[in-house]
Amino acid sequence: MARVQNPTTTTLGYALFATRWLQAPLYFGLVAAQGVYVYKFFKELWTLIVMCVSGHATETYVMLAVLKLVDVVMIANLLIMVIVGGYETFVSRIGLQGHRDQPEWLSHVNSNVLKVKLATAIVGISSVHLLQMFVDVHHTSHHALLWGTVIHMAFIASAAILAYMSGPMVAHTDRAHADRAHADGSPAAPVQAGRPQEHGHADRQQEKPGPETPAATPALPRQPDADADAEARIRAAAFPARKLLEDFDEQHPRGYDREVVARLGKADFVTARRNVVFVGPTGTGKTHLAVALGVRACQAGHRVLFATAAEWAARLADARDAGRLGAELTALDDHPLLIVDEVGYTPLAPATAGLFFQLVAHRYERASLIVTSDRPLGRWDEVFGPSAPALTDRLAHHADVVRLDGDSYRTRRATSAWAD
Repeated sequence: MARVQNPTTTTLGYALFATRWLQAPLYFGLVAAQGVYVYKFFKELWTLIVMCVSGHATETYVMLAVLKLVDVVMIANLLIMVIVGGYETFVSRIGLQGHRDQPEWLSHVNSNVLKVKLATAIVGISSVHLLQMFVDVHHTSHHALLWGTVIHMAFIASAAILAYMSGPMVAHTDRAHADRAHADGSPAAPVQAGRPQEHGHADRQQEKPGPETPAATPALPRQPDADADAEARIRAAAFPARKLLEDFDEQHPRGYDREVVARLGKADFVTARRNVVFVGPTGTGKTHLAVALGVRACQAGHRVLFATAAEWAARLADARDAGRLGAELTALDDHPLLIVDEVGYTPLAPATAGLFFQLVAHRYERASLIVTSDRPLGRWDEVFGPSAPALTDRLAHHADVVRLDGDSYRTRRATSAWAD
């Protein structure tokens, strides 16, 4: 039964939520504070240079001055984490997804991660202060040295406790999200006759209660069965072939961001509910990378489902014709990662393009997608028509867009064989 929302309560909730903007001036105030530290850094640097040039700088003075500069930089780093991470977590999303300079830590930032990183930064700053005391030990009292050491150890203990507690807190949050999804969702729909064969096989495997389902998960992890569980998820994902990141020919594409691909290989983007878009000409390795990331996600404990864009179109069209499109989209929530391969290779009817928009909109900030395409997002109107801007906006908002440039690997192999 649908829940009826009280308009007054809803309006009050929106009003309370809007008060988060009161924090925005605070973060801009911290930006001004960072400017003060920039001024302090160059002032200290200029003083150090003058002392060295004039010959009045002793070795101890140089060490203390350099440590003071390091201290200023570390505090500035702490400020930028609070400014960017805090604003992103508590006020509003910044929308850096796809930006080449996006910090790695920002892709999976949340309140728990932010607290741990801040605690770690404070420990680093405290370490520099303590080192300054030891370098200038002749001018530091034993009392100050003792309390400096005690305070530093307290910071280390606090950071260790926060890091230890953040694991169970994140796991509890993920279980709560999963419980809500199962409580609000409907059971998976049966396989339809018009659905591609590999999806029917995958769904039959997924309908069997497996060790990865919440009901069958024991209180303690069963380490000996971890590989078997991962293999079951890989088989159920319906990959066209098993591809691994280790087997990818990094020398073939003329250019792509290797650091981003290596980071994506940790499968953290699935937990963060982020998307991945591989764009490039035919034969540059987009499907290989998509499948390889899907295999990594399976090994990390996530359920994955693979299909080409044409196969997804047939699946969604079958569900729409049967009057159960909403139930199908909800059932797909059981898979934290869906892979849509070869977008743009097959023309789509306007009605089918609308189905893809519903898929992307339904999974927006709820679950992850990996999409491969032979054309950049700016040309997706050639595939999806008028719905392309809204579709790409939701897809790319929380996404890493990886561009692969080069010639077709298959054509190169064939040309090389003919030359031989």
